[in-house]
Order: sequence, then C-alpha cells, then structure tokens
Amino acid sequence: MDTNQQALQELQEGNMEEAARLLNQAIEEEPDNPVAYINFGNLLAELGESEKALRFFEKGIELDSSAAAAYYGAGNVLFNEDKFAEALTMYQQAHKAGLDDSSLHYMLGMAYFQSGRVPHAMASFKRAVELDSEDTEARFYYAMSMAQNGMVEEAVTEFHMVTEQDSEHADAYFNLGVGYLHTKGAAQALPYFEQAIEIEPDHMLAHNGKKEASKLLNE
Repeated sequence: MDTNQQALQELQEGNMEEAARLLNQAIEEEPDNPVAYINFGNLLAELGESEKALRFFEKGIELDSSAAAAYYGAGNVLFNEDKFAEALTMYQQAHKAGLDDSSLHYMLGMAYFQSGRVPHAMASFKRAVELDSEDTEARFYYAMSMAQNGMVEEAVTEFHMVTEQDSEHADAYFNLGVGYLHTKGAAQALPYFEQAIEIEPDHMLAHNGKKEASKLLNE
C-alpha cells in the first residue's frame, strides 16, 4: 500500500490529522502526482476549508487536465457555496473527463435545478435513476422536476416510488398531496398531507396543504 492509499484509508476512517500528514508526505515524494492533491482537496472539503480545497483541486487539474475526480470535488465545493453556475461547469468537465456515475448525474441535476434550468435537471435526474434505481433522492428530485415541467401525473408515480423506498420521506408525501389536490381532488390529497405531518410534525407546507384540502372538503 503506497502513501496515497494509506492516507485514503485514514481519511475513510476519519483520522484527519494522520491523513493530512500522509498526504503531505505523498506530495513531497511525488510532487507531480495529482492524486495526492485531489485527496487533500477532499480532506479539506470535509473539514469545511473550501478555499484551500479548491486550490488543491485546481492543482490536481493543472497536473492532469483529465482528472475527473478533481473537477467533481471542485464542483461539490462550489455547489456547497451556492455557486451553482460554476459548480455546473466543473461537473460538466468531470463528465467530459469520463466520470459517468449516478452521483455525478445527481449533482448535475441539482446544479441545473438550483439554477432554474428544470428541463436539464430532469434529464440529469433521469440518468441518475437509470444508473442507480435505489437512489431515493435522485428519484425525488426527478419527480420534482417533472412536476415543475407540468408532468404532474408522471411525478405522482415517481413520488409513490420514493415513499416505497423511504416510508419516512415527508416531502414526498407532501408532494403527493399537492399532486392529488391538482388531479384527483381534496379527498384523495388529504391523507398524504396528514402522513407528511405524522412523519414531520413541523412540516409547515404540509399543514398548509391539509388546511387547504380540509377547506375544500367543507365547502
């Protein structure tokens, strides 16, 4: 096991100080190896040191312009700082560099979604779900994108799949309530708002939905 691999193992076990020491050593041993810089960027990102993390990812890219992991790591840092357009560019570069897993497409979808580019987001979430059908959050946002694109009935189907995968997903139940309120009526919507509230008693949107559905039923 080389120094980089040792550092990665320490990082995975949460031993940040030892991981940092080993990564410093790895950089001293092989200053032109991008892997240590990328791993150090991941460590710094984990510690919330965003600016420093970006510098290490940028160094990794400088050493290897096809280092998909560096683009992806930089994208995550930028996304967490609400710099969605910049994050999107990094995720696109990661994809061009050969990264094509469900996590990347999920983050691409989130960056598009947060940027208001909902049709692009829907396509990315669709791909994420195709690559990992058990990715509940990707499916949830796929459904959200559908709903925002006016595909309410299709969204309802996906929200039901989310609740099958995660019976405690309050937001999915809330959105089912909204979907049924628009397609089937208040009587069918009300139980979903109530289910969301049972899971998350402070879910204000679900309380408002329940209030609206109850009002419609009493008219």
